[in-house]
Order: sequence, then C-alpha cells, then structure tokens
Amino acid sequence: MPSLSVVIPCYNERATVRHIVDVVRSCGISPLEIIIVDDCSTDGTREVLKNEITPLVSKIIYHEKNQGKGAALRTGFKHATHDLVIVQDADLEYDPLEFSTLIEPIAQNKADVVFGSRFMGGRPHRVLYFWHSVGNRFLTLASNMLTNLNLTDMECCYKMFRREIIQSIKIEENRFGFEPEITAKVSRGNFRIFEVGVSYSGRTYAEGKKIGWRDGIRAIYAIVKYNLFR
Repeated sequence: MPSLSVVIPCYNERATVRHIVDVVRSCGISPLEIIIVDDCSTDGTREVLKNEITPLVSKIIYHEKNQGKGAALRTGFKHATHDLVIVQDADLEYDPLEFSTLIEPIAQNKADVVFGSRFMGGRPHRVLYFWHSVGNRFLTLASNMLTNLNLTDMECCYKMFRREIIQSIKIEENRFGFEPEITAKVSRGNFRIFEVGVSYSGRTYAEGKKIGWRDGIRAIYAIVKYNLFR
C-alpha cells in the first residue's frame, strides 16, 4: 500500500477540526502523514490546534494572513513527503474512511490522479441545496467541454495525486478556484485519471459552509483562464 499525505486546509473550524483529525488517524492507511494548514483562523481554531492537535499530526503550518483554500493547499502540498497526496477539508462533509477507495486505482497502477465524485455510485449523500447541485453540474460541464474529460464532479474536495505530480504543478488560485485550475492543469498532463464515487454529508450555511456565488463566478473565470489562455 502506498504511503499517504493528507493535506487539511483549515479556516475557522474550531468545532470540527479535532474530530476530523481523529477520523483521519483511524482511516487504516499506513504510513500516514497529516499536514494541517491553518489559514489565519480567528474563532479559536488555532488554540485547539496548539493545545490539542499538535501531538496528533505530522505538521501544522500557520498562515499569518487569511489567503484562501487554494493558498493553504499550495503550502500543504509543498510540505508533503509521502507517495500520494489527498485533500481533506477540515469540516465533516467528506469521510476519510473512504481513502482506501481512492487509493485503489493508483495502488493497482491504473491511475496517477483520482477524483472523488458525489454524483456517481451508490454512496449516501445529504440532501441539501438544489441550486448548488445545478451549479456544480454546470461548472463540471463547462470544465469538461474545455478539458475533454468526462468527470461527473469537478468541484469535489477529494482529489488524490501521486506526490511528484502535484508538486510539479504551480497552483495560482488562492480560493476555491483551485478546483477548476487543478483540473485544467492535470488534463494537460499525460496522466491516467480515474473517478470514484464518495459519500457526502454537506453543511448548511448555518453550520459553517463558506463557498458562495462569488466563488462560482471565479470558478467560471478559472475554467476559461486555465484552459484557453495557458
């Protein structure tokens, strides 16, 4: 089994970050490296990281200025040292116990990059916002038209890479534009890409969901920019 680096971008997740670390630690993958990048949290997350979580993970990196998810991932990828690298949000929307499902195509030497999908397979997902699902499908369609990939969920958090691949790609987007950017850049490489179904327990805005319509506009911009002008 390949070793795994889990990069967790974290911003104002005091209520959930300890739980997600505990679940990642129990995912059954070994060797396992957990890297948390705190993007200048202001809700007490930093105190939880320093007082409770430091001995439980491999590395915690603190941004002194809030920059966004893409910037946190850029930092985390740089510090990864294991064979494979996966993105894990610090909330409870995605289940780390499914890491082995994403690893399988790479472990079998069939894939170099594996995308998760909330819209394929029979795994459970929480029923939430209709227009979010419409937006996700539209962005995936627009991305597919320019990348010539047939993904079903370009915006899914779960993306796993061979470490040498993700560390060879320059990440420019600082916020949620990371998803279409990395998809465009991976599509241009001679990489074998797989997609596997994952479960999803989405949050409401009252529960801390951060992505909004402005991020959707930026995603459209990123789809055009990184596919047509690079």
